[in-house]
Amino acid sequence: MSVSKEQVVEFLSKMTVMEMATMVKELEELWGVEAAPAVVAGAAPAAGAAAPAAAAVEEQTEFDVVIEDVGAKKIEVIKAIREITSLGLKEAKEMAENNQVVKTGVSKEEATSIQKKLEEAGAKVKVK
Repeated sequence: MSVSKEQVVEFLSKMTVMEMATMVKELEELWGVEAAPAVVAGAAPAAGAAAPAAAAVEEQTEFDVVIEDVGAKKIEVIKAIREITSLGLKEAKEMAENNQVVKTGVSKEEATSIQKKLEEAGAKVKVK
C-alpha cells in the first residue's frame, strides 16, 4: 500500500512536539544525517562586498534556548521546564535528559529570562 503526501502531512500534523522531536532524532540516526538550520552566511561572499557590511548591521531578533547539561538538580530543572513550556512531566523529563531546545524563536529578553530560570534550577543553558 502506498501512502500519499497528504496522508503523511495529516499524520505529522497530529503529532505532539515531543513525538516529532523523537521521530526526527530517530530519522537522523537511521539516515546518518543531522537536521541543522541553513547557514545564511555562506551566501554572503557571493553577493559582493556590500552584503557583509549589511549583514553586520542586522541584529539577531530570534533566539533558541538549549539545555547543555541538566546538572545535579535534575528535578528542579524538570520543574522549571514544565513552568516555561507547559509540558507534561514525561515530556519535560525527556527534554531535560536529551539536552533539547526548550524554546525557539523567542525574543532576547524572553531567552534571557528562560536562561536565568533554568540556571537557577541548576542547568547549564546556551542561548543561540
